[in-house]
Amino acid sequence: MTATDLTPDTQHSGFIRLLPAAARPFALLARLDRPIGWWLLFWPGAWGVALAGGAITRFDLILWLLLGSIAMRGAGCVYNDIVDRDLDRKVARTAARPLASGAVSLKAAWAWLVFLCLLGLVVLLQLHVYAAVVALLSLAPVAAYPFMKRITWWPQIWLGLVFSWAALVGWFEVTSVMQSWGVTNIGVILFGAPGLLLYAGSICWVVGYDTIYALQDREDDALIGVRSSALRMGSRVRLGVGLFYAGALALWAGAIWVLRPDWLALVALLPVALHFAWQVTTLDPADGAGALHRFRANRFAGLLVFLACAVVGTPWPY
Repeated sequence: MTATDLTPDTQHSGFIRLLPAAARPFALLARLDRPIGWWLLFWPGAWGVALAGGAITRFDLILWLLLGSIAMRGAGCVYNDIVDRDLDRKVARTAARPLASGAVSLKAAWAWLVFLCLLGLVVLLQLHVYAAVVALLSLAPVAAYPFMKRITWWPQIWLGLVFSWAALVGWFEVTSVMQSWGVTNIGVILFGAPGLLLYAGSICWVVGYDTIYALQDREDDALIGVRSSALRMGSRVRLGVGLFYAGALALWAGAIWVLRPDWLALVALLPVALHFAWQVTTLDPADGAGALHRFRANRFAGLLVFLACAVVGTPWPY
């Protein structure tokens, strides 16, 4: 794969062209030109709300989670670029990023990060105390993620922990089960709960789609010593992605079964299962553009899981 086969990580396209010249680098730094990131961060939270029965009654919460996903995904990208600015200069796809290229100074990047975090704080204040505590617990894994690619072949698993966290937030915000148990029994509440199974399935989903995404960088990552699941799987990438997707489906089925032990309820997952099958069977590890297309298709996969959770979790009148 050559540099010309890669999709540049920053492009002055879409609404970015309409922004003042001085604002464009900051929009690119937060990846506002690439909504796929905040869609993937948003969907697990929407799943948690829907599976808990709030797809209709708590639509306001879903919108708040969407705003929070945009802000915090942007903040995560800024923080990641601050940590990785030296590595980004060595990778063809990321060399044009605002920090790596010098379009934004380090001091300005930190200021932009603080502003985006304040937007996230506004969303946090909309949550009940227990759900807010769950949300705050995500800060440690978020801060550690940029370093994972330096110490493990499986940074995608850590990304899964981070990108799936909203599933727990959405679930606990709607159910408020922790209020009746008390903080000391948090482990009892989490163990075996549909929210936890939903979260675990989301982790598998993230590992699958981010492995597909990492196929674009395998050559550069190998040269500069950065690790990824795509490199670790080697020639068995399709099998590996397929197994993680299968794990996601199994765990989501478990979440649905705990909530509604009816084989018919599991049919709700059939559309996303077929979508995953398409991704895996048509994936060509040597085709960077094709890998990017299948990675981006996961915004639709997220919608399919949301619909499944809404069908199962919503108390329909009979």
